[in-house]
Amino acid sequence: MVVRISLLIMLALGLAGFGTVAWLDLRPAKPQAVAVQKILLLATAHPLRAGSLIQPADFTTIIRSGGAPPANAVLDTPANRSAYTGAMVRRSLEAGAIIEASEVIRPGDHGFLAAVLQPGMRAISVGVDAITGTAGLIWPGDHVDLILTQNLSAPNLPPAKSVAAETVLSDVRVIAIDQRLVQGANTQGKEAAMARTVTLEVTPDEAERVDVAARLGPLSLIVRPTDSPARPLPTPPPPVYSGQVSPALAAVSAPMSGRSMTIYQGPGQQTQFTPGQTSLPQ
Repeated sequence: MVVRISLLIMLALGLAGFGTVAWLDLRPAKPQAVAVQKILLLATAHPLRAGSLIQPADFTTIIRSGGAPPANAVLDTPANRSAYTGAMVRRSLEAGAIIEASEVIRPGDHGFLAAVLQPGMRAISVGVDAITGTAGLIWPGDHVDLILTQNLSAPNLPPAKSVAAETVLSDVRVIAIDQRLVQGANTQGKEAAMARTVTLEVTPDEAERVDVAARLGPLSLIVRPTDSPARPLPTPPPPVYSGQVSPALAAVSAPMSGRSMTIYQGPGQQTQFTPGQTSLPQ
């Protein structure tokens, strides 16, 4: 009797275990979570007016989940951010608007300069190095002053007047930097880092002044504030000379005070000597 009961219990346990295994096999597996692909799109960080030149601070990122990106939308990649810096906006864009390739014209595109220049203006390029170009802090769309520094040489020119700096142009717009004017040019080499070309928007008369200034000495660019109103110069500001910057040069150039002395060297011979002369007159 006891043996029969034990067999029945074992049989029941076996059937229960078999049923559990069969139920687990027949139960549908939980669906695995499918990773949703995220697409990073380039957008405007704030409103941009038509004709504006895009600067790095004008970019932001919009994330789209799943699906294909909108037609003509520009993906947010380091290469695209570099390629679209300096591009001109064809129409006004609201903040957060996705940048589309058809809505901008990039440096190097056909007709870029003609589209960027205002009526009656001209484009002229000047060469500056990494220091005089403010070490890469200037971007297309900035307004700058153009400073000329030159070494002066003339007979009896005092050291305090040997170097002069003066403002050639004030409040001119930068429309292109370096090889950004030519799409696809290599800007990673040492030559691109050392020698820079800045294209300015000027009047025909200002273009002539820039051409002459480039032959007189090195040119420097001074960045103006973004909200700075245009301040036309009624008269050119006075130049700044080396003696105004260096007290040492000013001291060397200062005439020595004192009365002249007469030196008698024998009967009928006399020499007049003024303190400050480097040698006695012959």
